[in-house]
Amino acid sequence: MSVKIFKPTTPGQRGRTGLKSDDITKTTPEKNLTVSKSKTSGRNNYGRITVRHRGGGSRQKIRIVDFKRQKLNIPATVTAIEYDPKRSARLALLTYADGEKTYIIAPLGVKVGNTLMSGADVDIKPGNCLPIENIPVGTMIHNVEMQPGKGGQMVRSAGTSAQLLAKEGQYAQIRMPSGEVRRVNRQCFAVIGQVGNVEHSQVKLGKAGRRRNMGWRPAVRGSAMNPNDHPHGGGEGRTPIGMPSPKSPWGKPTLGYHTRTNKSTDKYIVRSRHAAKRKKKK
Repeated sequence: MSVKIFKPTTPGQRGRTGLKSDDITKTTPEKNLTVSKSKTSGRNNYGRITVRHRGGGSRQKIRIVDFKRQKLNIPATVTAIEYDPKRSARLALLTYADGEKTYIIAPLGVKVGNTLMSGADVDIKPGNCLPIENIPVGTMIHNVEMQPGKGGQMVRSAGTSAQLLAKEGQYAQIRMPSGEVRRVNRQCFAVIGQVGNVEHSQVKLGKAGRRRNMGWRPAVRGSAMNPNDHPHGGGEGRTPIGMPSPKSPWGKPTLGYHTRTNKSTDKYIVRSRHAAKRKKKK
C-alpha cells in the first residue's frame, strides 16, 4: 500500500492525497458482523451539544470487532482484509476451524491465508494473541488489555505499537506510543506486532467536503466571534486575545491546563507521556 496523489484538475484535488486500496480484498462486510447506529450529532440524551462540530456525514455501519480473542487454541484463517469507516486501521476477517467468523484489527504483515491463534502457548508471530507474561521482553505489541478479560483497549490505531519493557512481580511495564511507560497486569492479553495501515497519517483531505463526509462540521475561530460568543471575540480588526493564555468558549484555559480527573490510575503510570516529550525536546 502506498500514498496516492491526484492530478490537480480542480482546486480540491490539488492538495489531496489518499491511500491505494490494493491491500483490501473484500469490499462488502459480513452482514451478521455489522450493526446500524443512529447519529446523535454530538448531543446527549437531553439534546444538548456535548461534542462540538459533529453532524452529517455519510451513512456508515459499525463492524463488530473481537477485541477479546477468547477462542483459545483454535486455529483461524485470515479470509479477507476489509476497510472500516469507523477506524483508521484495517480489519481482518477470521474464519475459525469451527466455522465461526470474527473481525480483528489487521496487524502489519498479516495477509489472506495466514493462520492465527490465541492462547497461552501460541507462537510469537504477528497476529497471535497471548498473555503478556508469555511474551518475550522487547516484543512489539498492540490491542493491549487494561484489565484481564475486558478486551483490548490500548494501541488500536493505524500504525501504532507498544513495546514490552520489563516484567516485575504481578505487573509488566509497557512503553506506549505516546512515550508513557505504564504498568499492566501480566495476565492481560495482547496481540503480537504492529497495527497495519501505517501510512494513514500521511493522507491529506485536500478539501472541506471530505471532512464533512466524515461527519465533522466547520470549526469557527474564537477570534472571529463576538465577545458574547467567545472570550477571544471582539476588537476592531485583528487584535490579540487580550489575556495571558487562550480559553475555551466557557472560560477554561486551553494551554497547559490539566484536565485529567481519574487519579486512581496514576499508580500504574511509571513515566508520564509529558516527561517523555520534555526529554525529546532536550
